Amino acid sequence: MEYRERLHERCLRFGVSVVTLLQRLMDSQRPALRLRQLEKSATSIGANVSEARSAQSRLDFISKFEIALKEARETDYWLRLLKATETQLEPRIGTLIGECGQITAILVTSVKTAKKNGGIQEERLQRKEQNAETGKQNVKAGSREQN
Repeated sequence: MEYRERLHERCLRFGVSVVTLLQRLMDSQRPALRLRQLEKSATSIGANVSEARSAQSRLDFISKFEIALKEARETDYWLRLLKATETQLEPRIGTLIGECGQITAILVTSVKTAKKNGGIQEERLQRKEQNAETGKQNVKAGSREQN
């Protein structure tokens, strides 16, 4: 199985685990807003990793992974808040915090690698070269028009 496919599946399993936990908690008298925030951020990680699989460019790929990374960091925050307020669920939430940390680390490494492998610099350089070439062509066309 390809690396991105494995990450996608891992993020999906993580999202399912969070949703399953939250389904149990939603039935109680707990504040629903923070639980919804956790659900949104946790499921958004996998959604953005999934979108990156169909990225239109390397920059688009990096952007999707950076969004997934932000969502992972937000998810970590909500999980830690839930762990502090729901002490009876500490072992289960601790496991989710650990998995979230691992996914975050993978995303950090993936973004760094994608950028290092020419992603941003290469595409920016290509655009500069194209703009320079377009500028030269415009100057030549302008010179012909003046003659």
